[in-house]
Amino acid sequence: MNEHRYAGRVRSVEMSGIRKLFEAGGPDAINLGIGQPDFDTPDHIKMAAIAAIREGRTGYTPNAGIPELREAICEKFARENGLAYRPEQILVTAGGSEALHLVMEALVDPGDRVLFTDPGFVSYAALAAFAGGKPEGVLLDAALHIDVERAKEQMDGARLFILNTPGNPTGAVESEESIRALVEYAADRGVTVVSDEVYEHFIYEKEHVSAARFGEDVITVNAASKTYAMTGWRVGYLAAPEDYIPEFLKVHQYAQACATSISQYAALAAYTGDQEPVARMRNEYRARRDLLYDGLSGLGFDFPRPEGAFYMFVPMGRSLIEKAVENGIIIVPGSAFGSRAPEYARFSYATSRENLSRAVGRLEALMG
Repeated sequence: MNEHRYAGRVRSVEMSGIRKLFEAGGPDAINLGIGQPDFDTPDHIKMAAIAAIREGRTGYTPNAGIPELREAICEKFARENGLAYRPEQILVTAGGSEALHLVMEALVDPGDRVLFTDPGFVSYAALAAFAGGKPEGVLLDAALHIDVERAKEQMDGARLFILNTPGNPTGAVESEESIRALVEYAADRGVTVVSDEVYEHFIYEKEHVSAARFGEDVITVNAASKTYAMTGWRVGYLAAPEDYIPEFLKVHQYAQACATSISQYAALAAYTGDQEPVARMRNEYRARRDLLYDGLSGLGFDFPRPEGAFYMFVPMGRSLIEKAVENGIIIVPGSAFGSRAPEYARFSYATSRENLSRAVGRLEALMG
């Protein structure tokens, strides 16, 4: 049998340390590894999708997305983020992941440095590598926030700086002062900022601040996935200076053509309809955060209380992480998020309070 050949850019990238957990564990496993809301998509969004099917809106859409959705996204930016965009600056994508892919493919040349936090979301390094770039981690401080001065030192000569707040896997929310400082310094050094804001509605004590408020060369990436419990619908978007959009569209046209038509009509209902389900989810996540944080702190773990998203990044040691997973507490080792936190594990509290309490109890028994 002949040995198959693969491109070096694929062979150099590992499979996601998160995706393999979707089917991890046995029947008694408690899966705290998945960053997926356990809520159902709100009914008015589902009904909009059903209506789109019944009305035959199942063909290709404009490559950039249906005009009414792009207009609704502009209105969302004005209402929630204090940002003025026109529909020509919006590109609807197959989830936030595709938006990140388009940015990397269109802006990163071989050898270009792409900066992001380490630990940070697993896709950043992989997508940079696929584009031929050089992924480079930026250290966090002891409170799991971006070390602004260290980040500035690394920016000289970089192509992109990816800012993720609220952060995955840390749950950290960066301050307005830090965001402003990073964006303004990046502008001085000719570095484009990519602001990943998919968790913007799940912040518990602070307020969300969009990076694009502080500079023109900022690309904002977002999605309906987390905000409206629509992960499987695969609909996201990016907003950028208008001259970027044709270059992103080139990649989008040949790789995707358009986001799914039905999902776009569902997203339109999400952004223009009742926002109460979002507040309800946020309140429940806050209660779950407090339950899990109190439980883990009570076991002796010392780490910052997460400020947003639905993750906790907990220093617990590699041996205990392995023991926990072997005993059905499915958590993600910190090594999945970069090279700087092998002693940490990410807990997702996008699951029931009952599961969280069970996980803490099982972990306490293991620590015995």
